[in-house]
Amino acid sequence: MPVPWFLLSLALGRNPMVLSLERVVGPQDTARCSPGLSCHLWDGDVLCLPGSLVSAPGPVLVPTRLQTELVLRCHEETDCDLCVRVAIHLAVQGYWEDPEDEEKFRRAADPELEEPRNASLQAHIVLSFQAYPTAHCVLLEVQVPAALVQPGQSVGSVVFDCFEAALGAEVQIWSYTQPRYQKELNLTQQLPDCRGLEVQDNIQSCWALPWLNVSADGEDVRLVLDVSEEQRFGLSLYWNQVQGPIKPWWHSNLTGPQTITLNHTDLVPCLCIQVWPLEPDSVRTSICPFREDPRAHRNLWRAARLQLLPPLGWRLDAPCSLPAEATLCWQPLDGGPCLSLVPPLPRENVTVNKVLEFPLLKGHPNVCVQVSTWEKLQLQECLWADSLGPRKDDMLLVETRGPQDNGSLCALEPSGCTPLLSRASTRAARLGEQLLQDVQSGQCLQLWDNDLGALWACPMDKYIHQRWALVWLACLLLAAVLFLLLLLKMSRVKAAARSRAALLLYSADDASFERLVGALASALCQLPLRVAVDLWSRRDLSAQGALAWFHAQRRQTLQEGGVVVLLFSPGAVALCREWLQDATSAPRAHDPHDAFAASLSCVLPDFLQGRAPGRYIGAYFDKLLPADAVPALFRSVPVFSLPSQLPDFLGTLQGSAAPRPRRLAERAEQVSRALQPALDSCFRPPGAPGTGRGMGPEAGDRT
Repeated sequence: MPVPWFLLSLALGRNPMVLSLERVVGPQDTARCSPGLSCHLWDGDVLCLPGSLVSAPGPVLVPTRLQTELVLRCHEETDCDLCVRVAIHLAVQGYWEDPEDEEKFRRAADPELEEPRNASLQAHIVLSFQAYPTAHCVLLEVQVPAALVQPGQSVGSVVFDCFEAALGAEVQIWSYTQPRYQKELNLTQQLPDCRGLEVQDNIQSCWALPWLNVSADGEDVRLVLDVSEEQRFGLSLYWNQVQGPIKPWWHSNLTGPQTITLNHTDLVPCLCIQVWPLEPDSVRTSICPFREDPRAHRNLWRAARLQLLPPLGWRLDAPCSLPAEATLCWQPLDGGPCLSLVPPLPRENVTVNKVLEFPLLKGHPNVCVQVSTWEKLQLQECLWADSLGPRKDDMLLVETRGPQDNGSLCALEPSGCTPLLSRASTRAARLGEQLLQDVQSGQCLQLWDNDLGALWACPMDKYIHQRWALVWLACLLLAAVLFLLLLLKMSRVKAAARSRAALLLYSADDASFERLVGALASALCQLPLRVAVDLWSRRDLSAQGALAWFHAQRRQTLQEGGVVVLLFSPGAVALCREWLQDATSAPRAHDPHDAFAASLSCVLPDFLQGRAPGRYIGAYFDKLLPADAVPALFRSVPVFSLPSQLPDFLGTLQGSAAPRPRRLAERAEQVSRALQPALDSCFRPPGAPGTGRGMGPEAGDRT
């Protein structure tokens, strides 16, 4: 792939394309004018201080154009130096403020007067010449006859000989008046070196210079210095910046010949190469071969870093100057493109490696800086968010002020700047009146202000809250309903998981009946139910006593929403009648382990006082007790015959946690099958096998 610097010869010697230069003899600087003008070169250097602009009192003489020419200043035939001749073109600028002054000026210059005066327009012109690392300024005094003074017309030129400069140097020339009536003129010129001038025999420093070739080596660059083995020379690679002095990057003293390879990633447009013999007062020759290389420009943007300095400063760090502009933009919270703030804010030309400030009153996390070329956006940073927090959901309002204090407000949106009181379908238009009130009441933050307009950042949080308040309320109500339904379901699940408590009270008529009660308790535990029965708590009965044990179990069962089950048998019915008939007399002593007998002192008052419903249920076995044998007092609560009424008994026992009828019937069938062996043993003849005392599969102490 061809590159613009491919096989670029920096032949520091002869070259087929050369320039023949005029010779100027003598070391003195001189000045000469075009016909009709008079000029004088002041002796010595002057300070290079342009000073501030001042208003012209009338017509003044000012420089309008600079023109340069290269010449040779020779001390001897073969001892010359390169010199820059500068021509300054002059014109008259401005008008007389008072017509009388103009009339006096014209009359003083009238040749028909008996004693005409030498009226003229005089100017002091400063020429400033800079070629790193030196600077030189001269002062020229120029006079124009009054007859040639016509405002806006050119009057001629003045030529200065000359500024000495080094071969291959970059020179900058300024020209302005003292005092300064206008912006100074400036001119930058790259001087040729030995290869482009017919000076090999005239400038001694060109007699023995290295030969340098710059060529492509694949993706990289090769520098070949073809010199003799004995010659020593200096080689320097540097960044030639427009703003500021040269920045050396690499320097070395070498002995030829040499070949140096540069990585293609090190190429930037301002990378220059300087080479010179290591001799006193030798000429340094420079080339900058990568100015037009596309890869060098890409590398420059990769190396550039945009740094934002709170609160309102920014700096672009780069090895070379960049032809770019910087602007402010507004980054919305929901993403999307950054919205440019030009206008009303101006664009600014980028000066690299220098801290700059934007004319904002206050910073905002949504404000970003963009650096772009005419082709595309290159860099964007919103680093103020580091100190100002994350981006906000604010609306940026642009205020435009007219000549008679009549302004207008529009909201910056992706579709453009929407007037607040328009009928557009955007968010800003819907909230136009509210946003206008926010600006007037001081609820918006002013970011920028001048005679032409202002920028305001208005918070949108409260409007989002208002808009979604009803939606949130509806969602909350729906969530509350769902939560209640979930609680109800969970309560049922919890109730099912935490089975209902049941306390079985019975009279220990004989061993077979106790076995039947044990079988019933074991079957009820499978429903599930948490069953308490004295058969499984003999140790606690012995330790606490039957009455205390019953009180504790009854209180716990009722507190947990459980139920007390009275199992009626012939012995239990007899005990109940005994208590009912002899309520006024002390009851006879019973087995200390008989919880049923001990419990009647608490159970009977509940029935007599009407507190039994909901707390107690009754049950008896079909073949052991007729239905009418249960005392009438206990029929205030449901009394079930077992096993014939097992489904109803189980449903009442489980309460709200009872399953559906079909499932309940299945469980009743399971309980009935579990009871059948115990029921059969109750009706065997005395002495038959299996009639010994026992408590079923759950016998033992369960506490």
